[in-house]
Amino acid sequence: MKIIIAGAGEVGFHLAKLLSYESQEITLIDIDKESLAYADTHLDIKVLRGDTTSIAILKEAKIDVCDLFIAVTAIETTNITVCVLAKQLGAKKTIARITNTEFINFKDEVGFTKFGIDELISPESLAAAEIELSLKQSSFNETYEFEDGALTMVGLTLSSSASFVGKMVKEAAEILPEIHFIPIAIQRFGTQYTIIPRGDTEFKRGDNVVFITSEGGAEELCKLTGKDNTDIKDVMILGGSQIGFKSARDLSDKGFNVKLLEANKERAFDIADDLPNVLVIQSDGRNVDILDEENISGMDAFIAVGDNSETNIMSCLVAKSKGVKKTIALVENMDYFELSHSVGIETLINKKLLAANNIFRYIRKGEVLAMTKLSNMNAEILEFEVKASSSICNKYIKNIDFPRSAIIGGVIRNDEGVIALGDFKIQEGDKVVVCSLLQSIKGVEKLFR
Repeated sequence: MKIIIAGAGEVGFHLAKLLSYESQEITLIDIDKESLAYADTHLDIKVLRGDTTSIAILKEAKIDVCDLFIAVTAIETTNITVCVLAKQLGAKKTIARITNTEFINFKDEVGFTKFGIDELISPESLAAAEIELSLKQSSFNETYEFEDGALTMVGLTLSSSASFVGKMVKEAAEILPEIHFIPIAIQRFGTQYTIIPRGDTEFKRGDNVVFITSEGGAEELCKLTGKDNTDIKDVMILGGSQIGFKSARDLSDKGFNVKLLEANKERAFDIADDLPNVLVIQSDGRNVDILDEENISGMDAFIAVGDNSETNIMSCLVAKSKGVKKTIALVENMDYFELSHSVGIETLINKKLLAANNIFRYIRKGEVLAMTKLSNMNAEILEFEVKASSSICNKYIKNIDFPRSAIIGGVIRNDEGVIALGDFKIQEGDKVVVCSLLQSIKGVEKLFR
């Protein structure tokens, strides 16, 4: 697959890095010499220096045989313009990064596909949505919804209070008369290895376990693991960035009591004018005394979305020390994921990873409706739509020659999520959620073509 990426910033570089691991043919375009030089020496890709809106540069990149064109420069108008040009010059599919969420809200009404843009993505909006979902499922350190919550992925670390620690998966399944959740991935404490669980896999204390849940499953998991799904009402946000602004706006619209701290005076006043239902405080929230003055200990959740990852992490640690139950930090360095979980920060948000997840489904074979990479795990969760031609269609799960390092987590049929076991028959139109280690993804894709 030939992929051209316009923009070698943090999102573009991260995408190029992940896609290069997939043995895709990648060309990265940017005007910045230093960014391209770094990408050229660290990644197995082709780099091309020049203006991304230059038709000559696009032709040099062989836009006429491009399968996927991704515009992720820092300038929204540039991304829209270059996608239109790319489509007219022969690109099969185009994706533009935008910051104005009105474009996404009214994309069908405007008809972006008519003039050459197949998909719009906003890493900031994706991050804000991830924050809202994390507050909704406050007991878990990782969450993702399929089809508006028909099935939900949740991740947690097992403590000694979990009733199924020391039991095998098949034994744990016998605890409840009906099954509304299933484990799909396990990372043992202190290791980097991802396990796709089977019936004889044993749950151990300290395991980081990812589950797929249907309706009621999250509540059952909380009960069995000794977790308390705290009702979040009072939220403090550190940082008036685009993510901070969008999170404050969306959460206040949903009835949360939101307090936002922003050090820049002009930015703080602008946010206060735009968000009358949010208490905006012009203050450096990195100062512990100021956090105490603003009653951080009375907050249900603390969200740090400033420009500096280290500051966000440290601020969340301060919040934890003050008794805040749910902390969320925006981080840019993926290496921080394991570290932050080990010191007690529940949820980490990474814009690059969210954007990559949103884009990755376009390079997967079969009808991929959604996908997410598991944080700090060597696995992906994909949602496929079953076609009549799919080899998996009209077969019982137990009779499908499924890769050993992959598992079906659940099926959505008629908008209802089901935890599907061996005697479940897959039908045309079903939406099947699969967790797979990276080496088995191609084998899984073949089943849904």
